[in-house]
Formats: sequence, C-alpha cells, structure tokens
Amino acid sequence: MPALAAFLVEYPFYLVPAFRDLREQFTGGCLVWLMLASVLAPYLAAATGALWFTWVGLVKLTALALAMGLWFRVLPSRPVVDVGFLALVAAAKLGRFMDPIYLTRYQGLQIGVLGDVGLYLMAVLALMLGRRIPETGYGFWPSVRDWKIGAIHFLYYAPLACAVGLSLKAVRFTRPGDPLKLALTFFGVLFVLTLMEEFLFRGVLQRWIEEWTGSGQVALAVTSVLFGAAHLWYHGFPNWRWLIIAGLLGWFCGRARNQAGSIRASMVTHTLVIVAWRAFFVVV
Repeated sequence: MPALAAFLVEYPFYLVPAFRDLREQFTGGCLVWLMLASVLAPYLAAATGALWFTWVGLVKLTALALAMGLWFRVLPSRPVVDVGFLALVAAAKLGRFMDPIYLTRYQGLQIGVLGDVGLYLMAVLALMLGRRIPETGYGFWPSVRDWKIGAIHFLYYAPLACAVGLSLKAVRFTRPGDPLKLALTFFGVLFVLTLMEEFLFRGVLQRWIEEWTGSGQVALAVTSVLFGAAHLWYHGFPNWRWLIIAGLLGWFCGRARNQAGSIRASMVTHTLVIVAWRAFFVVV
C-alpha cells in the first residue's frame, strides 16, 4: 500500500509537463518548489513502509532538486551550461544516484523506478520552464500522422536490427510473448520510457546540436552515436554490440522526429521496436 501510494502521489506531477497551460503556472520561483515536491512527496509516501527511510536520502533528493531547479536561473544561457545540465542528468542516471535512496524493504518490489521517474520529471520541468526550450511535441498520445511516420520508420529499422542483432549474437529468437502482457508493455513503454528518452535525445539534444552546428545531418548522426553510447551499460559495460544496435535505432528515431516535427513520431518508432524485441527475442 505505501508503494501504491507513492506512485499515486507521483502521478499528478508526471502529468504537468504534457499540458502547456498547466505547466506555465509553475514558472519562476514556483518551479523549484514544484520540483522539490515532485521528488520528496513520493519518497516520503513510500517511506511509510515500502522502503527504508534515511535522512541522507532525503538530503540527497533535496540537493538534486535544488541543483536542477536553480541551474538555468543562476547560470547564463550558454551551450556549455546546456551540456553541463545534460551531463548532470546522465551522471545521476548512469551513476545510479537514486538506487541507494530507494532501497526497498521487500524483495521483488520495483519501487526504484520512482527515482528514475523523479529524475526525468525534474529534467523536463527544468528544460521546459527554466531553459524555455522550443516546443518538442511533448505529449502522451501521438497524432494519426505521428503513428504513420513512426510505424514506417519502425518497418525501415526492423529488418536491419534483426540482421545486425543476430549477426552480432546480441539476441536470439524466442517464442512469442503473451499478447495481453505485450499490449500493456506497449503503453507503459510509450507513456514513460520512450517519452523520457525521446524528449531528452531527439527533442532537446538533437535540436541543440542542430543549432550549434547549423546542420541537421550532423545533429542526427551525433545524437544517434550518443544514444548508442548510452546503451553501453546495457547487460554489462562495455556492451559494444548494443551501442551499434541502439545507435541505428537512434538514427531512425531521429529521422521520424525530423519528418513529423514532433518527438511523438519517434516515440512510436522506439516503442514498436522495444515491444517487438521483447515479443520475439531474448538478449544473449
């Protein structure tokens, strides 16, 4: 019950960035308070029985929220500042900053995802309301055009990914998964995982590199390489096979975003790939 309460507390915070009129109410000084509440409230709810409460954990969450909330208010708008912010988010994620904070009291209780969601949510709020990045198409449900473009790029990528994955011995075929479980996985991945990753990589980083270099093709290539590099930690570091597989996926997701002008098209491509992977393959 405390775990369920923690997720329910996080849920309204998670909705805020997707609604422009709502999120604009939290500009200025309200932003830091919103970010503090978005990570502290779920943590305290979970600490009533689902995880081990520590004052160190509370202080670490507070410090991270303050650092991210004040980043663009204190520092000037410069490329090095933008890169530093993304580096902070990447370091917190890859360095597993949240893991010691969300130590569950029960084996099998996947409450640590609250930490990842909290980190991502703070990054989105800081970039949208602090950095004031241009509109990315951030939202939960793709348009008909987004579905079409995303699905087409999935069909482009799928045979290539299959050939590369099997030739590199990164995956092998398995029996198809349960359809109901795969359907639930699809929406869970679409509304959380790919929304997170596509916003940061295609919505923010790729656009910034376009502005810095003046070249959409350079931005697409560099972002794809960085997206692949983020998967070096997948199933043991350094996993060079997944750098290649994920880098290729990043290329097609980036093309979908360019064609649609929205990250929701790349979300569709990304989500279809993950679900197809889980349906027909297992990682070797």
